[in-house]
Amino acid sequence: MSKPNRRRKVFENVEVIDAGAKGKAVGKAPEGQVIFIDNAVPGDIVDVQTYKKRKGYFQAKVTDYKELSSKRTQPVCQHFGVCGGCKWQNMDYQHQLFYKEKEVLENLKRIGKVSVENTFPILAAPSPYFYRNKMEFSFSSQRWLTQDEIDSENEIDNKNALGFHIPGMWDKILDIQKCHLQADPSNAIRNEIKKFATAHQLEFFNPKKQEGLLRTLMIRTASTGQIMVLIQFFKEDQSKRELLLNHIQQEFPQITSLQYVINSKANDTIYDQEVICFTGTPYIIEEMEGLHFTINAKSFYQTNSEQAYNLYQLTREFADLSGNELVYDLYTGTGTIAQFVAKKAKHVVGIEAVPEAIEDAKANAKNNAIKNVSFFAGDMKIMFTDAFIAEHGKPDVIITDPPRDGMHKDVVEQILKVQPKRIVYVSCNSATQARDLQILSEDYNITKSRAVDMFPQTHHVENVVCLEKKI
Repeated sequence: MSKPNRRRKVFENVEVIDAGAKGKAVGKAPEGQVIFIDNAVPGDIVDVQTYKKRKGYFQAKVTDYKELSSKRTQPVCQHFGVCGGCKWQNMDYQHQLFYKEKEVLENLKRIGKVSVENTFPILAAPSPYFYRNKMEFSFSSQRWLTQDEIDSENEIDNKNALGFHIPGMWDKILDIQKCHLQADPSNAIRNEIKKFATAHQLEFFNPKKQEGLLRTLMIRTASTGQIMVLIQFFKEDQSKRELLLNHIQQEFPQITSLQYVINSKANDTIYDQEVICFTGTPYIIEEMEGLHFTINAKSFYQTNSEQAYNLYQLTREFADLSGNELVYDLYTGTGTIAQFVAKKAKHVVGIEAVPEAIEDAKANAKNNAIKNVSFFAGDMKIMFTDAFIAEHGKPDVIITDPPRDGMHKDVVEQILKVQPKRIVYVSCNSATQARDLQILSEDYNITKSRAVDMFPQTHHVENVVCLEKKI
């Protein structure tokens, strides 16, 4: 007989008072400890059972809903609560925006200890659903089973799945019937591929045994209407591979780029793999304000095309360029922001660590006939030096859009050394942004801040801040 888990606690009638980091709801135990609660909404009254204890807080799951919050809404997705991709789908969108903005402002105040002269209301996404331009799905021969299926005495013949990883479980895939994140024909393509592969006994991948044929599916769409589909195969089997790819081409002639990868290594990342174009072009084209960007299978591009345009407009507005400025675009990626602001600048210098991204940036700038941009590949803290600035000029304005970890301390120190008149800091993590702003605030005033919702139904949020050099 198993011993009871004495670390688990039950708390009754807990009021959910906030929405916290990583999409968790927040309540308080009777003795004051914080409880991070799964699948609850601020305003709920719930009974919870803890499953993890840390110094100063618990993590818990709901065992009973005593009273439901007025902030709730009915989730539209049949997979909500299991998938984990849209943790806030049960919260009304206006309240999602409130808690996203609240988190940003609290991070600036609590972590950054900075005051902002002008805070503008969060920029809502035009489309709360079907907004993503890139989705990645995994094949599995051992799909995630529901509790009802596990308890049933019925034998389950077909365990094939094409969908998403269950949160925290690398080998469990939830079979997705309809996803509300990417517009049609995304669902139709995915479901047809699964149906055809199952009917023709094409083996779905088994991650534990490292065997099977079909490994992953990526679908990319563009605002131009172009579509890219990439199938990752675990091994080469020409007859089966061509059978599937020919069927996809026949069923969905609107696909602009149909590609595949043969990847037999332990992980399924494609960035070190050869991508082979089966039909069409090896890229799709995104358009923004007359600029065209070629997106290949490995390209980074903002995954919400519609809201990316609004984000870039805001960035350009905060940069307040007159046409005479030398602009540095740090962490430039494929150079989309650099090219977007180029017509308002004298010259733009973009720096990015990923060489392939810089090659894309150069190609796109050439195709767009933009001549006042220069792109350089290299680690930011190594590239952004006195010698680089001496060669390419002292920037009047710096735009920086770093990864979630924020800027390296050497980069922050170099910005303070260079002393541009203005900095525009775009961030997907307001906590690390606030950390960097605290250091920059030695010499800069935080004049403007505006959160931008790129990912409705999730807790993720971008924030754009303008800094002006102190006189």
